[in-house]
Amino acid sequence: MNPVPIISEFEQKTASIHREELADRIARLLLEDGIAEPVPGIRLTRISAPTDRTHGVSKTSFCVIAQGVKEIYVAERQYRYDIRNYLLATIELPVTARIVDASPRSPYLALRVELDQALVGSVMVEAGLTPAGSRDAKAFVVSPLDCGLLDATLRLARLLDSPGEAGVLLPLVKREIVYRLLVGDQGSRLRHLPTLGGHSDRIADAVHRLRQSFDRPLRIDSLARDLGMSPSGFHHHFKAVTDMSPLQFQKQLRLQQARHLMLGENLDAASAGYRVGYEDPSHFSRDYKKHFGNSPVRDVERLRSMVTTD
Repeated sequence: MNPVPIISEFEQKTASIHREELADRIARLLLEDGIAEPVPGIRLTRISAPTDRTHGVSKTSFCVIAQGVKEIYVAERQYRYDIRNYLLATIELPVTARIVDASPRSPYLALRVELDQALVGSVMVEAGLTPAGSRDAKAFVVSPLDCGLLDATLRLARLLDSPGEAGVLLPLVKREIVYRLLVGDQGSRLRHLPTLGGHSDRIADAVHRLRQSFDRPLRIDSLARDLGMSPSGFHHHFKAVTDMSPLQFQKQLRLQQARHLMLGENLDAASAGYRVGYEDPSHFSRDYKKHFGNSPVRDVERLRSMVTTD
């Protein structure tokens, strides 16, 4: 059992000052609600009111909240984080998310740094860190944001305001953030990212394959054999890493893509369902309503009206 770190009064005050500055810098970089990517791979978000659940696909990333509270849902598993905790995501998965705490006077402010597999591997080699073992590593984890990580995140945010320095110093600060993640409490999870072998790497491979062929019938036996696993072992490890079964994962990908097709290409529900692999329109409509809370027609109408009124 790891001892609970003792944080001095000075460290607590410093962390509070750093959080305030981080929030101020994000707010000044993003004056209105929305999302911005001032540098490729670094995303800022500002939202001035709590939100309903929104659907999307996660990125392999390190996420810090400077102000507010957010909840991420992977299947039925909830991950809640705030200014004192960061979120680490190591596999791209279908997720739903909602902002819990935000207001015009105190908007939700967040910064996300995408984690490149090559960068993580390079830092591991430079630091002499060995790959993680073969145990299952959760695709998502929420962990306390320590003073070192907070300080590095703040310095990264400062560089976003200084384009001249950012070109030279930003890669160094990103490497520092990756290093601190690797040697921190959740380092073993991140060490699965660039490694070969082990269950988590094979599940990441399975996720990639399923994303490429989500519209085709799911054949567990064949996929498990390709990955060198038994069907029961594959199912067990897939759920241990992703919090959902392979079938749930495929279904969520299909439904999100169908929604995109109806909105972006004006397809009707039956055509969209067929395009993503559903043979029975009524089956598609039932799954869609269960996942999004409305029938395909009503959900798309609602989303279009929101765009029209904004």
